[in-house]
Amino acid sequence: MLTPMTTGFIGRLRANDQGAWFELWETFGPVVRAQLAKWGRGRIGSQTVQDLSQETLAALSESIDRYDPARGARFSTWLLAIAKHVLGDELDRRHAQKRGGNRKNAELDEAWMGACNGSSVDRAYEAAIFGAKVEAAIRLVQKEADFTDFSIYAMRVLDGKPGKDVADALGISEPTVSRRLARVREALRGKLVEVITAYSFTDEERAEAARNGLGGTPKQDRAPADDALFDEAIAEIYHQQVELRRKDQAERLRD
Repeated sequence: MLTPMTTGFIGRLRANDQGAWFELWETFGPVVRAQLAKWGRGRIGSQTVQDLSQETLAALSESIDRYDPARGARFSTWLLAIAKHVLGDELDRRHAQKRGGNRKNAELDEAWMGACNGSSVDRAYEAAIFGAKVEAAIRLVQKEADFTDFSIYAMRVLDGKPGKDVADALGISEPTVSRRLARVREALRGKLVEVITAYSFTDEERAEAARNGLGGTPKQDRAPADDALFDEAIAEIYHQQVELRRKDQAERLRD
């Protein structure tokens, strides 16, 4: 079933909340563009990819009236099906123009609402969707955290610098680095829950964090190794997202 956080976000989209639209575009735009470019295989240029990704995200909120969470579709399945539909319409329109005719846009096939089996899932795409959620959580923490605290987390975890180097660079002790880093880590754990919940329609999606080494183990039950593994998983996903955005930016500047 839809969670209050999910329905609240969808409500913001349907109310044309520009902040919600920006969040959606900023979070999933690069993933959608990468998938459309992959499917297009050179048949569409980067500007068309950009336009189609906007159409995909617009259709995402408009289709909520027909969405039935009881049928088991993931957020990523919903997004992927709409992207395929939008690209198919564009290619059919081009084909019709070559033949001197017009083609009416097809209705969105709702077969996507059924749960996918493992063999039909594009693992790289699913990983990119989850990575986008993690990156969104990192951005939110960066906005809300103390500047120095987040800088410590970025240097120590995202950039992989030793604690002594971070302490020397900022003129503070290593224990202070550890305490302030832990503060940001705890905030990030909370934001991950919020972001994943907002974009989740199934229990499977809500369990994604645990499957990716970012589970919500209660603080009192955590060992130091749990924090180290959490930081390692965050850093790996962060760098994957940086590379995705780098490729996305290069593609958008190509035309």
